Amino acid sequence: MLKISQQVSIPDNEIEINAIRAQGAGGQNVNKVSTAIHLRFDTQNSSLPDFYKQRLLNCKDHRITRGGVIIIKSKEYRSQEKNREMALARLQELISSVSVVRKKRKPTKPTQASKLKRLESKTKRSRLKNLRVKNITAD
Repeated sequence: MLKISQQVSIPDNEIEINAIRAQGAGGQNVNKVSTAIHLRFDTQNSSLPDFYKQRLLNCKDHRITRGGVIIIKSKEYRSQEKNREMALARLQELISSVSVVRKKRKPTKPTQASKLKRLESKTKRSRLKNLRVKNITAD
């Protein structure tokens, strides 16, 4: 049972976990042992509340397919158990991040003091650069 919040949890039978062989460096261990984890979770056919399902479908994350299937690959560790724990933690983090309702940003205007400060710094910089100009006189 994967616990998302106090009210929401996902039963283990809804999460499909497959062990696959990792690629890359690792010597003989990579060729012999299936340590990488491929996790699949179908949000549409899950027991998640509709709020979570809708937010996950609208989420622009490369791990979520158009059909609402979350695919997570974990191959950081040499141990299959650690990779499994990491994949489940990522799934939990992804689903719980969707539950946070972000406040809508209200654009602000610059204050009068900040406008004056900006203009003063521009004129100061302009004066400094004008002092650097070489006085070329015609002979």
